[in-house]
Amino acid sequence: MTISGTTATITGKEIVIIVISVITMLGLLILVNKTKLGRAMRATAENPKIAGLMGVNANQVISITFMIGGALAALAGVMIASNYGSTHFYMGFIPGLKAFTAAVLGGIGNLQGAMLGGLLLGLIESLGAGYIGELTGGVFGSNYQDIFAFMVLIVVLVFRPSGLLGEKVADRA
Repeated sequence: MTISGTTATITGKEIVIIVISVITMLGLLILVNKTKLGRAMRATAENPKIAGLMGVNANQVISITFMIGGALAALAGVMIASNYGSTHFYMGFIPGLKAFTAAVLGGIGNLQGAMLGGLLLGLIESLGAGYIGELTGGVFGSNYQDIFAFMVLIVVLVFRPSGLLGEKVADRA
């Protein structure tokens, strides 16, 4: 299935990837915000020693969190491989850096912020890749789209280190 317009083509495979991504993000939000495990994860992230005093097995929660992270990374790898049609040992490096940039843009520790950061970063990269030739007078082509992710990272770290939805942390004396 292909939907074609004058400038964009969306395949059925890409629609499936988007649907899986949305379902995964919603599932992660529900897990973190509505379940007992999510409460334990948030408590452990805040202060593992105090969470332990409240009956949370911090080591078990950390292990489960890393297992969930590994499973999500594997799912992302499968979706990237199916989108590009190939796999190699280095295929997750740039997406990993972009995920970090999206998390910084949205606010470290803020799940909704990281999701918003990912969407904004994707839009910035797509628009930047489309206009980079005009912006540089034809010196660079769309293959330099990754520059925009790192420019966003630098700008956010300089001007708003807490990210778009992140909280400003008070400095301790």
